[in-house]
Amino acid sequence: MRFASIGSGSEGNGLVVEAGDTRILIDCGFGIRDTVARLARAGVAPESLTAILITHEHSDHSGGVASLAGRYDIPVWATFGTLTVLGERFDGVARVYGFDSHDAFAIGALSVHPFPVPHDAREPVQFVISDGAFRLGLLTDIGAPTPFVQACLSGCDALVLECNHDLDLLAHSDYPRSLKQRIAGRLGHLDNAAAATLLAALDASRLQHVVAAHLSRQNNTPDRARAALAGALGCSPDWIGVADQAEGFGWRTLASS
Repeated sequence: MRFASIGSGSEGNGLVVEAGDTRILIDCGFGIRDTVARLARAGVAPESLTAILITHEHSDHSGGVASLAGRYDIPVWATFGTLTVLGERFDGVARVYGFDSHDAFAIGALSVHPFPVPHDAREPVQFVISDGAFRLGLLTDIGAPTPFVQACLSGCDALVLECNHDLDLLAHSDYPRSLKQRIAGRLGHLDNAAAATLLAALDASRLQHVVAAHLSRQNNTPDRARAALAGALGCSPDWIGVADQAEGFGWRTLASS
């Protein structure tokens, strides 16, 4: 199994996960032309996608899904709550499937395990994706970790983990007070310290990759995110990857030692 990001941040998100002939795109927050170009950088043709999964309805995660799925006849999967918000957008998409935020399902060679998260959306989820041998955990767009989230992510082989903001940078930014409160609130986004606390609480014995994701351009830096996660694991900051807005990150493979 391998995975790559085509971009991560408030301007758009997308993560490709592949096992055998199965290739899924988790979220698509870019316009169709931009998405196709970003996929091409990863060597992915849009018509080769087996499915698109949506974490929640916010435009930086869902804005490009309907156009991409409609043009290339790609099945779309989203929670029933997300579909109540986005449903009309998918009128031109032939295959749209709903799922409950606690129910696992299979797409080709991949097993998809959604789990609910506290975020200001209708029925937001994140995912653990498995090929039967390895587990990739994705956690972005969450205000605060819960024991259930911790249980879902413990023992993963790779993690893509939100480090949206540094609390001090956010507090001293020029954002309006209401926006600061939303971002730092329990239904907002995960800060570096909270992400590190969560990571330190997980069973990390199998981890081959950790990537900091969904970084704010204004209220965080890659160095701050790396330092926080490296401190939790007791590793070098250079070992921690970062998904950026423009490039995401290249393919990372999960393999037996």
